[in-house]
Amino acid sequence: MISDQLRFEVQEWINNDPDKETARQLSDWLKENNSKELERCFSGFLKFGTAGLRGPIGPGPSCMNRAVVSRTASGIVEFMKKNQLTSVVIGRDARHGSDQFSLDSAEIFAGAGIKTYLLPRPLPTPVLAFAINKLKADVGIMVTASHNPATDNGYKVYLGGVVGGVNYYGSQIIPPVDFEISDLISQAVKNPSRSNNFETVSESVVEEYISTVAALAAAPNNLKVVYTPLHGVGGETLIKVFKRAKFAEPILVTEQFKPDPNFPTTPFPNPEESGSMDMALSYAKSQNADVVIANDPDADRCAMAVPDSAGNWQVLRGDDVGILLGSYLIEQNLQPKASIANSLVSSSLLGKIASKYNLRFKETLTGFKWISKTENLVFGYEEALGYCVDQKNVNDKDGISAALMLVKILGELKAKGQSVFDYLEKVGNEYGFHKTDQISIRFTNLNDIDSLLEKVSATPPQKLINNQLVSFERLNESKVMPTDGIRLNYESGIRVIIRPSGTEPKLKCYIEVISASKDEAENSISQIKQALTKVLS
Repeated sequence: MISDQLRFEVQEWINNDPDKETARQLSDWLKENNSKELERCFSGFLKFGTAGLRGPIGPGPSCMNRAVVSRTASGIVEFMKKNQLTSVVIGRDARHGSDQFSLDSAEIFAGAGIKTYLLPRPLPTPVLAFAINKLKADVGIMVTASHNPATDNGYKVYLGGVVGGVNYYGSQIIPPVDFEISDLISQAVKNPSRSNNFETVSESVVEEYISTVAALAAAPNNLKVVYTPLHGVGGETLIKVFKRAKFAEPILVTEQFKPDPNFPTTPFPNPEESGSMDMALSYAKSQNADVVIANDPDADRCAMAVPDSAGNWQVLRGDDVGILLGSYLIEQNLQPKASIANSLVSSSLLGKIASKYNLRFKETLTGFKWISKTENLVFGYEEALGYCVDQKNVNDKDGISAALMLVKILGELKAKGQSVFDYLEKVGNEYGFHKTDQISIRFTNLNDIDSLLEKVSATPPQKLINNQLVSFERLNESKVMPTDGIRLNYESGIRVIIRPSGTEPKLKCYIEVISASKDEAENSISQIKQALTKVLS
């Protein structure tokens, strides 16, 4: 049975919905007395959280749709007016709704008298981050749900300059800006003024991004690279970057190359997901390739796989890729004021390498919005396949430039008769073998995530493979970096962090061990993972 209050809220939403299709769907549910669907779509306004919005496409305030996007744009307009911000650039990926959501946003910003730029077509998120600085825009909007399933879309928000004493320089928003915008969205007008007086960004800006990235590694490189954009928007841009850098043309996974919002070959288009790179690995085996590179759908993340000495293909963990990139870039950029950064759930190894070279190191909260606030950043990464190799031009994770740098490094190693595994073993012999792994549990009911986290917090395992618990920390009580989750430190350098994902309905458990040998590290982490899987089941 539909309550009178819910019926009133639904009807009011219908009356102000700019999308006839979602309005019709709500009207049908009212006529059918479909309280289940209406309660799902009216369970509160879609939360404005990790640098913006992200959620399922559908009608009502709890989903991504034209009405929610319009009110969000109106809230951001009010924030801009309060802070004397006068320009915005908007990008989008190729997901369902992205074209319309970006157009609605452009019309609303332009209608408010904001200087508004719209990227010419669906493009990678790092192109949007680049365009913010190139155009000297005050605000950036990227319509994308990154690596989420096809049912979702989202809305990332960036700032271009100094706001509230923070130098954003084209990076994603952090508190308290997100809270301020969220409050303004709740007060936003329901039918804002619109105008088509906005400017389509010139192709020359996209070309400049391509040239800038290519210049990071411009030298002939003949490695045989298999590449997949996982049905996303990275393919065209990456091919142009490789060509301009004088790299061999990648072997394309044709079934996954064209942007497709349905992601037909991978229900979870995230290179971290088991099986997502299987098609690319099959190509690599048949083509006797040197390396597989995969981007997520908006191409801000990058994954890599390489064959071992026995010819077996191995997908490298994000921490391994981060150490490979970080160690290389540190050796190439020994500037006295240079900084290195990674998230608290990433390996502790990069900080030790930075310390050896007397470089500044910063451990940040999870999320690239925090890493990008590090000044003079030579390299920053998070274990979830996000890497920043050129903060000056793209102050965000960039899967295109990371791909280029990885192929450059692999080419140099191959010329010396070395492999990625040789390089990582050399690092391990010097600093200890740091092995990381992750347990990821997907939920349909978000309340179950909090319940399981609280259960483990109340009774954390006192021993892991005979190593005693040394310290327990509720991360939300940290005075330095408060965040949801817990951190457990055990004897022998074992570290476990358990936290809810900021972008997906998941609980994640991050494990790190440090051992004197690679085999010992792999054996330890395997045992710990089994033990923790039982605890979290």
